[in-house]
Amino acid sequence: MPRLRRALLAAALAAPVAATVAPQALSQNLTIATGGSVTSVDPHFFNAAPNSSLALHFFETLVDRTHDAKLQPGLATEWRAVSPRVWEFKLRPNVTWHDGRPFTADDVVFTLSRVPNVPNSPGGFTGFIRSIERTEVVDPLTVRFHTSYPNPILPTEIASIFIISRHVGEGASTEDYNAGRAAIGTGPFRFASHRQGDRTEMTRNDAHWGPRQHWQRVSYRFVANDAARSAALLAGDVDVIDQVASSDLARLRREQRVAVSEVQGLRVVYLMADFSRTGAVPGVTDNNGQPLAQNPFHDVRVRRALNMSIARDTIAERVMEGQATPNAQWLPPGVFGHNPDVTARPADLDGARRLLAEAGFPNGFRLVLTTPNDRFPNDSRIAQAVAQNWTRIGVQTQVEAQPWATFSTRSARQEYGMRLTSWGSVTAEASYMLVNIMATFDREKRTGASNSGRFSSPELDAMTDRIAATLDDAERERLSREAVRWVAENAPIMPIVQLNHTWASRRPVTYQARMDERTTAMGARPN
Repeated sequence: MPRLRRALLAAALAAPVAATVAPQALSQNLTIATGGSVTSVDPHFFNAAPNSSLALHFFETLVDRTHDAKLQPGLATEWRAVSPRVWEFKLRPNVTWHDGRPFTADDVVFTLSRVPNVPNSPGGFTGFIRSIERTEVVDPLTVRFHTSYPNPILPTEIASIFIISRHVGEGASTEDYNAGRAAIGTGPFRFASHRQGDRTEMTRNDAHWGPRQHWQRVSYRFVANDAARSAALLAGDVDVIDQVASSDLARLRREQRVAVSEVQGLRVVYLMADFSRTGAVPGVTDNNGQPLAQNPFHDVRVRRALNMSIARDTIAERVMEGQATPNAQWLPPGVFGHNPDVTARPADLDGARRLLAEAGFPNGFRLVLTTPNDRFPNDSRIAQAVAQNWTRIGVQTQVEAQPWATFSTRSARQEYGMRLTSWGSVTAEASYMLVNIMATFDREKRTGASNSGRFSSPELDAMTDRIAATLDDAERERLSREAVRWVAENAPIMPIVQLNHTWASRRPVTYQARMDERTTAMGARPN
């Protein structure tokens, strides 16, 4: 264990926790320390889990998700397909915005018009509404979505769209949301303040339509360092932490003052190369340091060689210390579209070297692998392990680790030749990642919104379109499994491990673990 981590945890274990927070304060106030950096309060700016976790406090969706990724009513009480290309949603009556104005169907119309038009978004939510041609207001509490093709999973997709008001949102910028001027939603908490890279403060919305929240005030803090989060919990400075470091987990489990909750997650850690260039690629050179004349990642043999050289089982066991599962696809077992025939195999270094030689790189080449260092547990350590694997086959790999806020912005601008990142399939089915990560980037079609590598395959696009338009569940799952197999064979992305999601809380507070990894005050209970 590093010296800093030992010192922090030792000091925390010696602290008199019981005296730090009075019972009355505990029943009213909650402090959360999250390891994921929130880049904006704007609920449509960036489709990233930390942003969505924070947004859930202030804004709501038509369809909500339970902790196990099931759908339940949110701002809509019911929904039905009135025809193959029309979905009708009945809105919840007597819902008001934080400023007291009524929520109506017109707000839904405005929301869908804004989602694809957020300036400077590094990866938005347009993939969720790609099928919607127009939104019809039937009456103030009824809205119909007319789609360009039969879309059987529209309720699942719409569950990721945060609804904002027309009267506040019209003309509002992302900065207006960050400053709180436009952070007026229907959610269970009201915006109090936000300091970028530090914390967001909020107060209970006593006019909320749903169950009364336990917490009057919530402090939602960003603490990037794993050991610092654990130490803060043990010292009584915070009540809940997420992204519990695997190296701290055993110690926290033994603590009677701490409750640990965990679940098999929907987030996969994966690699994606740059496909936006045909010529020289940033950070990729020959062994003499000279840029390569052609982008090597357009050759499937190079991608397969890199993919098959990764020791996924070792990364899961040693780097993640059992808090992840080796995976060669982006879905865990039991999830719609998971292909049981696509498995994580042992690294094949000799086979990888042969493929590189066939592709014209018998002596390999050099590359820079860029990774966030504060986005998910052990992110930069996973990158280091991959770099060691690739170096063994002759691809001399240097790791460049950056804060998530920097990484996400630069990655979206195609500044990296190779990146390690992650994606959580919150819809619990295969098409979410196909549409947003691997589909051709197309603003008009609203596909590839988070396709930072700009991979493009007409064949995979056609498969994805067929999946989206297939009404029969069994056939749609068959097609999804075919797409999973295609991705495994062609390696537009290289999945590495499926993460477990872990939270720890200071008793008597407990936290309900969520498959979608959202960390919210609503999930904490003062038991």
